[in-house]
Amino acid sequence: MRDDVLRVRVGVSGELPEDASWAVLNDSRTHRVEVKAERSADTIGFATHSLRVKFRLSDSRLTVSDIAGSVLQEDAFGWPVEFHGEAFRIYKRMPEDEHYFGLGDKVGPLDRRNQAFTLWNSDIYSFQESTDPIYKSIPFFMTFRHGRACGVLLDNTWRSSFDFGKQSAGVYSFGAENGPIDYYLIYGPEPKQVLTAYAWLTGAPPLPPLWTFGYQQSRYSYETEARVREIAARLRQDRIPADAIYLDIDFQQEHRPFTVNTESFPHFSEMVSDLKKQNLHVVAITDLHIADVHDGTYTPYVSGMKGDQFVKNPDGSTYVGVVWPGPSVFPDFTRRQSREWWGSLYKKFVQDGISGFWNDMNEPSIFKVSSGTMPDDIQHRIDEPGFAKRTATHLEIHNVYGMENSRATYEGLLKLQPNQRPFVLTRATYAGGQRYAATWTGDNSSTWNHLRLSTPMLLNLGLSGFGLSGADVGGFIGTPTPELLTKWFEVGAFHPIYRDHTEKGTADQEPWVHGAAQEDVRRRFIEERYRLMPYIYSLAEEMSRTGVPMLRPMFLEFPKATGDGHPFDIDAGNEFLLGPDILVAPAPFPEKPFPYEVKLPAVDWYDYWTGKHVPQPAADGGAGDVRVTVHPELDQLPVFVRAGAIVPMQPLTQSTGEIPQGPLTLRVYPGKDCLGGLYLDDGISMAYAHGDYLRMKFTCEETPAGVRVHIGEHTGTYQAWWKQVRVEVYGWNSPKADVLVSGKQLSDPPSVDSTRDSVAIELPDTGHGLDVELRAVE
Repeated sequence: MRDDVLRVRVGVSGELPEDASWAVLNDSRTHRVEVKAERSADTIGFATHSLRVKFRLSDSRLTVSDIAGSVLQEDAFGWPVEFHGEAFRIYKRMPEDEHYFGLGDKVGPLDRRNQAFTLWNSDIYSFQESTDPIYKSIPFFMTFRHGRACGVLLDNTWRSSFDFGKQSAGVYSFGAENGPIDYYLIYGPEPKQVLTAYAWLTGAPPLPPLWTFGYQQSRYSYETEARVREIAARLRQDRIPADAIYLDIDFQQEHRPFTVNTESFPHFSEMVSDLKKQNLHVVAITDLHIADVHDGTYTPYVSGMKGDQFVKNPDGSTYVGVVWPGPSVFPDFTRRQSREWWGSLYKKFVQDGISGFWNDMNEPSIFKVSSGTMPDDIQHRIDEPGFAKRTATHLEIHNVYGMENSRATYEGLLKLQPNQRPFVLTRATYAGGQRYAATWTGDNSSTWNHLRLSTPMLLNLGLSGFGLSGADVGGFIGTPTPELLTKWFEVGAFHPIYRDHTEKGTADQEPWVHGAAQEDVRRRFIEERYRLMPYIYSLAEEMSRTGVPMLRPMFLEFPKATGDGHPFDIDAGNEFLLGPDILVAPAPFPEKPFPYEVKLPAVDWYDYWTGKHVPQPAADGGAGDVRVTVHPELDQLPVFVRAGAIVPMQPLTQSTGEIPQGPLTLRVYPGKDCLGGLYLDDGISMAYAHGDYLRMKFTCEETPAGVRVHIGEHTGTYQAWWKQVRVEVYGWNSPKADVLVSGKQLSDPPSVDSTRDSVAIELPDTGHGLDVELRAVE
């Protein structure tokens, strides 16, 4: 398909399966490049500029290597596939030093090696570290060996499974109970290249509204309008920056989607409008179960039945299952016309001013049945461009049902407001679902273990295309201790989606619970997130172009950080990167008050909070590491910045809708390959797609006398909110400094802060670029 992307298909009885996909974009799936045919006495195959493919005639073994000869994937037993009735399984040789990542938010360690998983979307309340399956089915994983990465996507929607050496040492395997044998190989060699090619195949997340990166307050449920207004007032009164409040199912009339309980919410549209005036956006839940109401009073049911929009029993009758509203019917999202009907249901809520929508329970979850979901023989009528029109059983559609639900929501919102970016949050999804929705890790628990689990779950989601993700701060199930909730607020401040959420019957979980001292710590970390908003939003824009996630494992940025080429993350506890430059190092066992060692890749680092340079021991060509001993404190979270980073920051605001007052700050951390960037737009519309954005690039270099910083010109038509730019250079050891701008020395000296080893100067930003040189003066 490309020099670095291969597709492997196997057909039974001499015929290939239907060439259609819910996951892979049509333009990508039909893309081709020329190859060079190759043949030997026992093999046939071909080569691209990057890869060599060999099929051994004597035993049918398929081997893929890079041009240098390093084997990337090889059949284990000398045949391409093994059949067990309608099921199939593919076995690959598993080198003892290869590691595996991906498959979405499966629980357990970051590395999938020696683990096995089933992909079958399941509503699992109170999942634990060994629970499988859970909510999502993302059949994509990445292999990593000796610093080289390769991605594998099994494009099969049936119940599938993946085994990374758990059943048989030296072999990993994947397969499904039925359906097409259709998988893709994506070569790097850099892990980032794999993810960018995977986004080329399945799509990158769209750029969401800016407000979605602010703090979000939720619970199951804020049951009255008065309570919602009280929460909003307290957020603003206590000056806790926030951007969203969620409405769970109790705002609805008898839990029926697309309704409002007017007794509990007597002034619903006015409430939404009033909250928006406070720069608080409302996100409303809209589950996919439509109440089976026959009295003609429930419009979604009436219009759905009239349009024949619901899934069927084998006898052609409409399937009815019990969920929150009681007996319910379910849209047939495999039909384009049913998705369009579903999208139209949002019209009133959009008119009311609701900003985002939450598609929950879409595995689909069904009550009062042992399977927890629809029967296997439920009928879905596929009517979709690129697919043959046919009827499929739920066994084939189950794993894509939640994704097509979020697709219907996303596309419906775009149709209703073509110039406004939708925000959709989904619980269940499939590969490619990142094109339509953000996600979260589901019903986690208020335990230290679940705080620890959130890091590998979110990292693997990002490595599976879902970089817009989060875990419920404080845990959904149960009531966290004050210390646990505070620590979760600290770590969550550096996650892509930052939502505090808890279930019915638990204690309050807002930032102010447990008293002023705890609230002050939680507020401080929320505030720091808002100061970092230019950096965070720029990462989101990069992800929307490249598919590289905002939250990153160490090996994504440092693939050769270890001497033998194993992933650095295996040695680094629960650490993660926010973008390329900010490293967060929570305790590997946060409930233990004992000192722990942070291991950093062998480059220069700075302490994010103090600005101090982290001493680095001698290392052999970058193959060692830097070690810092941390003594845990409740109000502290170790965060480091890579030398060579330029981090854009802004003055504190109470929401992303508030215009920052003051200069744009560039924190400059001198080091090798010093650079940074910034992206900005109006944060809500589609105007950025037509050039109405602002983009800047920054570089720095160390000189014999100090540091030179280049601030690039503004590109694009969007106007900056700032008139001044403040340049802060860290690692500064001189008591005084001179500053030159475009070669001319300024009369006013910059300010030196010896406590932070920094020097700072504030200058006008005309948008045409600046060259700033800071020179040490003894």
